[in-house]
Amino acid sequence: MQDQPIVVIGATGKTGSRVATRLEARGHAVRRGSRNSATPFDWEAPETWAPALSGARAAYVTYFPDLAFPGAVEKLESLVETAKDVGVAHLVVLSGRGEHHARLGEEIVRNSGVDFTIVRAAWFAQNFSEGYLRDPILAGVLPMPGGDIAEPIIDIEDIADVAVAALTEEGHRGELYEVTGPRLMTFADMAGDLSEATGRPIRYLPISFEDFHAHVAQSGGDFVADVFTAIARETLDGRNAHTTDGVMRALGRPPRDFADFARGAARAGAWASAA
Repeated sequence: MQDQPIVVIGATGKTGSRVATRLEARGHAVRRGSRNSATPFDWEAPETWAPALSGARAAYVTYFPDLAFPGAVEKLESLVETAKDVGVAHLVVLSGRGEHHARLGEEIVRNSGVDFTIVRAAWFAQNFSEGYLRDPILAGVLPMPGGDIAEPIIDIEDIADVAVAALTEEGHRGELYEVTGPRLMTFADMAGDLSEATGRPIRYLPISFEDFHAHVAQSGGDFVADVFTAIARETLDGRNAHTTDGVMRALGRPPRDFADFARGAARAGAWASAA
């Protein structure tokens, strides 16, 4: 069983790349699933799914850009059936916190007959350092809708650690880990931590959802902007304004704090071009 590979779907993405690297560092056989990998996987090409999954003992499943995207839940359902047909024994699925379509995807996985672990994540801290909010941070602003809504933003490193534990250790099958950071933060709070970490003033700029869409489209295109704006409209209403114990339950330690993320990203040069 240990000789069978673990498939990482979305191996070039924020969480998938980290999961694959961690698994390889621990000596596990990894099959990286992406359009250009040795064994390609493409959500838009179902004929690639079975070859990518065949012979694997487990799979980490992410959908780009998000399960909220139209058609994503239906594709996930088909993928789960493919995984079941080719004998994948365990699926670890990344889901989104407070998202209706993500919950539908979770139910498909729960009812599939395949062993599963669901990792339901809060908003990613790395969106500030690697995603659509990096350029505004470089410009000294944090433009987000939601006003004073608080979010327990999570470091993706924690998501990767939870996923790797679920893929490689006993005791995680059938679990739902809703993972958040350790504290509730407004976007103004986040701007304050980013200012301290970078040594430059970063100002929170409250914006409309329409302006948010325009900002995301500049860096990620309309495809990504449509999805993330829909998620923002749905989730930045207070429904997620509480922390959870998912990281502690999965790993036996508390989640990383946003301030620690910001300092680490600054040291690594995430915002170095602002100098």
